[in-house]
Amino acid sequence: MRTDCACGCGGDVTRSSAFVRPRFFAGQLLTEDDLGLLVDYTTAKGRLHNRSLYGPGVICGLGVTCAPCGGGTVTVHPGHALDCAGNDIVVPCTEQVDVGALVREQRVNALGVDCGENCDDEGDRRYGLYVRYQETPVEPVAPYATEEPCPSPGCVPSRIQEGFRFVVRYDDFEDHRHNPGTRLLAHIGDLARADRARTRDRRLEYYTDALSTASAGTGRTFRFDAADAQRYAASLAWLRQHAGGEGPPPAPAAREMTEHVRALAAGVARYDTYDAAGQERLTAQYPDLATVQEARGVLGAACERLRGADSEAAWPGPLHRALAGAVVTETAARVVPEGGDPDAPLEVRMVARGTPLSHALRVAFRADLGLIRGWLLARLDQVGETGDGRLRTEVAAVDVPPLLPAPPPDSTEKAAIAEVQRIAEAAAALTAALRRFLTDAACATLGPPCGDCTDTDVLLAELELDGCDVVRVCSGTREQVLPGGGAYGEWLPKLYRLRELAERVCRAPLPRAEKPAFPPQGDIVRPYAAGLLGDWPRSGDLEEMLSLLLTPAPGETPPKALHEQVYTTPGEVTDSIRELSILRTQVAELTASLEGLRAQLGTARCEVGRLSERVPDDLGDRLAHLEGSADEPSGESAGPEGPAKPPARRTRPSRSPKSGETP
Repeated sequence: MRTDCACGCGGDVTRSSAFVRPRFFAGQLLTEDDLGLLVDYTTAKGRLHNRSLYGPGVICGLGVTCAPCGGGTVTVHPGHALDCAGNDIVVPCTEQVDVGALVREQRVNALGVDCGENCDDEGDRRYGLYVRYQETPVEPVAPYATEEPCPSPGCVPSRIQEGFRFVVRYDDFEDHRHNPGTRLLAHIGDLARADRARTRDRRLEYYTDALSTASAGTGRTFRFDAADAQRYAASLAWLRQHAGGEGPPPAPAAREMTEHVRALAAGVARYDTYDAAGQERLTAQYPDLATVQEARGVLGAACERLRGADSEAAWPGPLHRALAGAVVTETAARVVPEGGDPDAPLEVRMVARGTPLSHALRVAFRADLGLIRGWLLARLDQVGETGDGRLRTEVAAVDVPPLLPAPPPDSTEKAAIAEVQRIAEAAAALTAALRRFLTDAACATLGPPCGDCTDTDVLLAELELDGCDVVRVCSGTREQVLPGGGAYGEWLPKLYRLRELAERVCRAPLPRAEKPAFPPQGDIVRPYAAGLLGDWPRSGDLEEMLSLLLTPAPGETPPKALHEQVYTTPGEVTDSIRELSILRTQVAELTASLEGLRAQLGTARCEVGRLSERVPDDLGDRLAHLEGSADEPSGESAGPEGPAKPPARRTRPSRSPKSGETP
């Protein structure tokens, strides 16, 4: 049986190829190949079980202590260990290990020459004491003569003695323990980049339904119910007491004031979506709405104070800061004016949901969508194979709006319905895709992989030397074989909870992007977006699963971060990207101008149509008659000699040329 090749040549020596065992039968001619195959088969199977079921580490014993008389010698007590290749390492008796000699041997092996240095002059050093499996051929026997053309000369060892030897190395030992978070990081990559994409996705989740509903129902009424009335009354009462102060509010007060402005503006905006008769019915049903005009004035005063507040101190995070800015800008533009802003029905309905959509926020959403899509495609390309076969194709097909330059501060430019619908569709698709990717990545971490083994030494203890003397021995950091294997041992307490969560998360239907549905007539019932300016807590089975995988328990090794290659974009490519962004912006502006001209042309056509309807039917004949009569000389008619001649044209008097002028 070959053990030097796994899945073709070049495989790891610790990985066995397909197992083949001998089959004996009567009359068979047995050779050393047949008997050797039997030994190789049983040995390889035993090593495979050790490697896969238990993992490397110390099983029992192998304690390390300083020698009674001190010096550079330590005592290794009997015990049993497994290396990462599955070899059994058995120390049957107590061993006295000369650490100084091992240090000199390690130095000679590293340098290739013995420099004769004295260890007394080296001061404090730290080494790791390891035990290494080794095989020694023993009991040589002279073979009988055979018919082989090239027989083995001399004696041949008839036994393989399994043994061990001790070595010392610097603290660079390989940690074979498996942390499931390491495999999760291999899927999601750099944790900071992943959090950046997930946080922007969380913000888009608050807006996805609101964007779709507002763009599809710009002429519809958003229902005002008892919860809205209660929120309206509470926010108005709070703002009456705090909105009229002098100067900008401090950071904590600015946060609280912004939240009350958002709540009160949402109630007034819902009120504005009703017609006059509907507003009268609402006022009769909810008497607090009789103060709508007062509420507009209070909101105006609050927005004026919030404009002067220190936004960076109040909202340290840039995402929440952009939302708070949209609350102030859109409230002042769409709600504070008397009667609201009937020319911006989409923006008014966004405010009614508690999700104001400013010009700056639309630009930010475009950037967020591009970031999430780019991150997903990069991770899917990096990971390669996943459990979601269609995810890569669907993410690549998402139509993300192009980037736009940052707008002027407090810009109140209105959004086009097509633009908002495009943002909403892309946000819905990418939000579902991100959840699918994280679900697949989390569910793929529960099975520890078969790790490649490059270091077969087993750490017994860490040694601290002072000159030539061992002054301290620490065995607490070595790997220990546990039931279920060292790969599982470290996170065994989490395993049952992870399995329970995985059963619910991985078997749940895949999230899909769906358009919101609402009745074709009547009020649109949509709740207020509570918690938009809060901390956005991550809850649910998937978030709990990710938290368990990435948060180390006390004493647990943290997940190994993925070291990715960072590629630098050449300057020429960066300049081309900037130029392309500028061209896209210019094309968008030209498109908007063209749409405006088309609207003006349509209006002019309607005016011409109205005027043509008012013109009498015989006006055309009368105009033609007048034009014909204008060509005839006044007071003269055609005589018998024919039509009258046209009057002679008056000639201009000639002038004398000036001096120096050519005649």
